[in-house]
Amino acid sequence: MTFLTGTFVSVAQAEEVGFWRWAFSFKRYKEVAPVTDPVYLEECGSCHFAYQPGLLPEASWRKLLDAKALADHFGENAELDDGTRQKLLDVLVASSADKSRYKRSKKIMSSLEEGEAPLRITKAPYFVEKHEDVGDEYVKNNSKVKSLSYCNKCHQRAKDAIFDDDTVYIPGTGYWTW
Repeated sequence: MTFLTGTFVSVAQAEEVGFWRWAFSFKRYKEVAPVTDPVYLEECGSCHFAYQPGLLPEASWRKLLDAKALADHFGENAELDDGTRQKLLDVLVASSADKSRYKRSKKIMSSLEEGEAPLRITKAPYFVEKHEDVGDEYVKNNSKVKSLSYCNKCHQRAKDAIFDDDTVYIPGTGYWTW
């Protein structure tokens, strides 16, 4: 029975990306899609880490990029002209977690309730579960980190959309080991 289950899962994965591409590719879409759009990197990345779109569903990005929401974007005025705002929304929606083929994005989506659209990545149940063993001494009470929202402070390859446990280095502490 295990063989059959594994076969069905593999067939489903193969159908999703195309059989030959799936069968002969070493890339299995493990993490989330990296950010490549220069407008997004400039507009959003100039103030904070340019979060990968695959970390939240489309509904979350739509709420976050609402014109009124940008006027008070987590305590900051992040207003954009309509053209730029629409360009960013298009980029975020196209690669949002609910449209992504990447494994971590799928895990984020499966952790959410139907219709749930968190405004913070740190509020997604998958994220909370992955960070439940990370105590305040490593984050909140660590002046070099301060908050879990600073992904790139500990995830050394966050910019490349790699959040693998092996790449976690907590400033002032060292490599994270479980």
